[in-house]
Amino acid sequence: MSTQMESSTKRGRSVLYIVSMILLVVFAVIALVNFRSARETQQSLEKADQLIATIEAAGGTAPQREQIARVLGDDGGAVCANPNDALSRATFLSQLSNGATGPGSRPVIANARIVQGELAILQIYCPDELAEFQQFIDDLKTVHTGGA
Repeated sequence: MSTQMESSTKRGRSVLYIVSMILLVVFAVIALVNFRSARETQQSLEKADQLIATIEAAGGTAPQREQIARVLGDDGGAVCANPNDALSRATFLSQLSNGATGPGSRPVIANARIVQGELAILQIYCPDELAEFQQFIDDLKTVHTGGA
């Protein structure tokens, strides 16, 4: 087996590398723009409006419509992926802690309004999961306070 001598020049290789990198960046930007615009469909904006109305009717302050549509999409995103799975419930319960990390982390009696927000998302985006999650929430000890 014999090897051939390199016939391209250093300048030619540099031009090839630069053009390849520019094309890679352009394609990455195009993919990012298309990904963001695909998440904000009309259906996701309508569901975001429903969620905003539900949050404001409960006396809360809702995020912007576009933020909700981007995060939850039209299917509820990560909230509706598996809300009744053990890992999802554990993640939810970890958000209802005192905020410390490691051995200082302790469960607390959470504000009921936080739980109501999660239920509102499930009611609008994945109502088929709501009944089972509601049973889980009914077993939690919450308190109704004026804040949060």
